Amino acid sequence: MTHDAYIYDTARSPRGKGKKDGSLHEVSAVRLSAEVLNELQSRTGFDSKDVDDLIWGNVSQVGEQGGCLARSAVLYSDLDESVAGVSVNRFCASGLEAVNMAAGQVMGGMGNAYIAGGVESMSRVPMGSDGGAIAVDPTLAMKAYFVPQGISSDIIATKYGFTRDMCDEYAVESQKRAAQAQKEGRFDKSVFGITDQNGLEILGHDEMVRGETNMQTLGSLNPSFKAQGEVMPGFDAIALLKYPELEKINHVHHAGNSSGIADGAAAILIGNKEFGERNGLKPRARIKATAKIGTDPTIMLTGPVPVTERILERTGMNIGDIDLFEVNEAFASVVLRFQHYFNVDHSKLNVNGGAIAMGHPLGATGAVILGTLLDEMERSDKETGLATLCIGSGMGAATILERV
Repeated sequence: MTHDAYIYDTARSPRGKGKKDGSLHEVSAVRLSAEVLNELQSRTGFDSKDVDDLIWGNVSQVGEQGGCLARSAVLYSDLDESVAGVSVNRFCASGLEAVNMAAGQVMGGMGNAYIAGGVESMSRVPMGSDGGAIAVDPTLAMKAYFVPQGISSDIIATKYGFTRDMCDEYAVESQKRAAQAQKEGRFDKSVFGITDQNGLEILGHDEMVRGETNMQTLGSLNPSFKAQGEVMPGFDAIALLKYPELEKINHVHHAGNSSGIADGAAAILIGNKEFGERNGLKPRARIKATAKIGTDPTIMLTGPVPVTERILERTGMNIGDIDLFEVNEAFASVVLRFQHYFNVDHSKLNVNGGAIAMGHPLGATGAVILGTLLDEMERSDKETGLATLCIGSGMGAATILERV
């Protein structure tokens, strides 16, 4: 017997600049996680003794983000100590994978309620600080034709014909949409302010939005991955061994059309019907389906296309049945590939901007965009939404929501 898995509510921190001068730099990942958990509980009033587990996305699981951060977050928060905790790493989709795992547990009758989401403090625990065999073990790197993600984004642009101008135009639109959404308060339903030890707010909004961005400002930026590809260690040569038909890699991505590194956390309360009734909660959406897939590890970031095909096939739906899409803006070419492949109208895709404008706190982003998707489904009175992310080493993850 399967059970419906419902989303009862969401909460997220603002996204802060993931550097030492970012507003959230003084806030550790465990404290940021606890703040989000406490906010979710205060909004809904659920009894945390009814929650089976905290499934928490977290990519760089080292130092202060190590040692099962999920359990540490429970103990730092006001949740009952009976709530267990497990940390999950599916790279950029960790926060969404946490949600999908929680939904699967509820659907399978393995518990009544879960909190899922994730965190990343990229200003305090730098990306890549946990190492990784695929990048440092030459026997694996050679077998997988490993290149860094920035090179992969440029391979996508080269292979599918996305020019520098196309990528920059997409980035400008993301900034404009994010600035407009922020101005209209579209994120206010989920976002809450983070305060310091004295209760003074240190950040109440996504910090990195630059609504004044235009083609001229982006045009002045140099490609970020050109030297990496052509000079030192020459990753273009590796890519061309894999894709000899390309002849040359066009380096079109830079800081302005790629996601910014960020600090942030997001949590989603997921449970069955009985949990909601017992806690006096009304569900906001049903998790209709989830999916994940492995893809080519060199081009790496094309996963949103095949994982969307898989989840649509699994549900008997087609792309036209989806009212709204959230595709993580890791790089402009990733979203352009998705948009062109499925011929999705841009008016349905990332309508409030994305990670190019607001940043990508690795372990949290999947839960962030799912919450953004649900808020927008309610705001614009749409019934069905799909969230998907590309993933390091070649993977994709997706989730379909239906409003209740």
